This record gives sequence, structure tokens and C-alpha cells, in this order.
Amino acid sequence: MNITRNVRWQLLAQGGAFVLLLLLATGLLSWVAREYRAEWDVTANARNTLSQGTQDALRQLDGPVSITAYAIAQDGGSDLHKLIQEKIRPWQRVKPDIALTLVDPRDDPKRANAAGLRSPNELVIEYKKRSEHLPLGEFNEQNLVNAMIRLSRTSSAVVYWLDGHGERKLNGAANHDLGEFGRQLQLKGYKFASLNLSIAQDVPRNTAALIIASPQADLQETEVAAIRRHLDAGGNLLWLLDPEPLRGLDPIAEFLGLVLTPGTVVDFAVKPRSGPPILAVGSNYARHPVTSAFRLNTLFPGSRQIGTVEPSEREGWRMTPLIEAAQRGWVETGKLDDKPVFDKDRDLPGPVNIATAFERTANDRQQRVIVVGNGNFLSNAFLGNGGNLQLGVAMLSWLSGDDKFIAIPPRPAADVQLNIDQMTLYLIAFTFLLVLPLAFALTGIVVWWRRRKAV
Repeated sequence: MNITRNVRWQLLAQGGAFVLLLLLATGLLSWVAREYRAEWDVTANARNTLSQGTQDALRQLDGPVSITAYAIAQDGGSDLHKLIQEKIRPWQRVKPDIALTLVDPRDDPKRANAAGLRSPNELVIEYKKRSEHLPLGEFNEQNLVNAMIRLSRTSSAVVYWLDGHGERKLNGAANHDLGEFGRQLQLKGYKFASLNLSIAQDVPRNTAALIIASPQADLQETEVAAIRRHLDAGGNLLWLLDPEPLRGLDPIAEFLGLVLTPGTVVDFAVKPRSGPPILAVGSNYARHPVTSAFRLNTLFPGSRQIGTVEPSEREGWRMTPLIEAAQRGWVETGKLDDKPVFDKDRDLPGPVNIATAFERTANDRQQRVIVVGNGNFLSNAFLGNGGNLQLGVAMLSWLSGDDKFIAIPPRPAADVQLNIDQMTLYLIAFTFLLVLPLAFALTGIVVWWRRRKAV
């Protein structure tokens, strides 16, 4: 080919155009990479993505949130500031007006002292002129969203639990008490206290909800009258009923139109090691603000059926059966033993409704009541089973009027722990420390020997 002067200029122009287009494409890719982010969460259970409950809670926060991270920039060779930025980024994608400020306490000690830090590395979350402190070591999705929810609560309302009759206590440590449930409510910004109506005489006006949890002694008529006045005034109630006598609360059951059949729910879905099968599994939930988005199974040990009369017989109440349990079980009205048998003449077949929500307008306010035929599901002994905690928090959120924060806590990560028994560990060590080195050595010797013979 004859390379003329014109051909050289054409080749030079083509090469220059190629370089310019390449630089332009590189610049455009750099701009796109800086302005837009595409991420894929490949972890099991998507633990690097905020749960739907957290996303819903963030969207309900009206107004900006400020997070100031007081952390040593370089700590033990790791860049804490970069780590914090990466952890906050998913929150900013859901709520762009979350502002993150990074402060090294060594570089700005005055600001750190003014913030009142309790630990060297700490987050200070501010929302509507209120603030919360969260140590960096406790920073996870659940703790941060709980802090934001607490900041959003400005009400002085208190959750009271009835006391003085052997009830389950929200600050109790016994297995049958509700102490851990009370602690979780505190983490979400709730205030609670006990209420002895033989002393107080009336339910306080600042009551967000009254909890009656399985009294073991009869209430006095004056105490029952005080509870009735609370309901007449439009007060909210969470009533946990076990398969026991009502302890003088029959007028309250009549007021709500409850039909409480005798007997205990039996369910063979969960077979205990000993004793009767009374661990009922709740898996079918109603379309209601408390349970509409609920997808977790719940466990109810020793439940009773909650029925109601026809709505037309209860003036003003709107009733919603919430939870069906024991899909293949029944209500055992006879004597409970290790192997109960269904008696079609007296037992009631499942599924069994064990919780009902009531709602009406009273004294120009929205009144809400939930009756659950079980108190054990929120006890210290059973709170960690399935979605029991989440369901209890959702009930209290609805009763106290915090509908927008009825959210399921973050799901557990499925791939953060690898459980290997001791024998498997020995096998892995034997394979990698002895078998593989010997195999490589023998392979090398065989290759060397063959090459030597070939020579």
C-alpha cells in the first residue's frame, strides 16, 4: 500500500478522533459512576439492605435527621470514618435528608466535650431539636431505628399495667413476667408504670394503654368500676386472658361482648417433649393495621378461644378477629393429658381465633382494645419465639395511636455464623495440614521422577 501524505493525515485524524472519543467515554463513565450508584446485596437474607419495617419507619419521619459521628478516624489500622459512611449510606438512600457529619474527637475536643460523649466513639442523632446518643459498638439497624422512633415520640402518655393481684409485671424478671417485653418497649421510647387501683382509684388520664395481664386474685368491685370508667371515657386496653377464671372482670367481658368458651387450645404442629400439646402456632392473620404486614409465625403456649357476640349487639364497637391458631387442632374442653383425643360432641375444631381487636369512637377520640387469649406469648420464657416480640410491639403501637410505627424489626441475618462440630473441624485441619501437603509433595516427586527418566 502506498502511504501518501493524505493517507497519513487521515490515519492521524482517525487516531486522534479515537483518543478523543475514548477520553470522552472515560469521562462520561466517571461522571456516571460518581453521580449514580448501583449496588446488589448478595448476602443471604439481604442483611446489608434495610428491612421493610425500617424503611417504612424512616419514610414516616417528616423533616431532616442529623447524625454526628464522633469517632477516631484511624483506629487499629481501620478507617472508622469510611466504615461509618458505608453503614449510613443505605439509610440515606431511603431518607436523603439524613445528614452525616464526621468528627475526630482528637481534632475537635471542644465540640466533643460539648456533645457530652459517654464513650470515645459515639453517634449523636438529632431530630426536631431532640437528641439521642448511640455508642458505635451498639450501632446496628435495630438500635438506630429505635433511637429515631424514640426521638419522634413527643407524647407524655404512659403505658400502665394493672398490679396488686399477682399479674405479670412489665419490669419482672420471673419466667412468667413481661420484663423483657417492657425493656423492648423502653428501647422504642415508651414509658410505663404499674397501677394499683386499690390505691389510685382511677386510671390516670395520660394512659396510652392499660395492660391487664392474667391477674391471680379477684379484683374488688371498685377496681373493676375504675376500669369500666376508663373504657367509658375512651381509654385503650390490652387484656391478656389465660384459660383461667376472670377474677372479677366479668363486667368488662360483658361490656366488650366477649364469648369465652371453656377449654385450652391444643395443637400438634409443635409437639412438646412431655406434657399435652398446648403450644399453639399462629400463622393466619387478619387484614388489620396490627397484622396486615405480619408474616412471621407466633407461638402461644396454653391459649383460650376468644369469641364475640354479633356486632349488632355491641353498640358502637367494630370487631376484627386477629389471629387464628391450631389449624389442625381444637379447643380441648375435657381433661388435658399427653395424648388428647378430639371429641366431636364437646370439643371445638380448629382453626381457633385467639385474639380480637375492638375499635370505636368514644368522646371524640378513637378507642382501641385488644383481647388476647394468652399471656405467655409475651412472657420472658416465650418472647423470643417466632414473631412474638414483633407482634406485641405492633399491638402496643396500634393501641397507643402510633400506627405509622407499626413495623417489623430487622430480620435476622442467615449467614453471619457458621456452626461446625468438633469432628468436622478435626477433619478440615487433617485435610489442609496433612493430606493436601502430602498430595502436593507426592505429585512433585512423581513429576520429577518421570522427567528424570525421560532424560
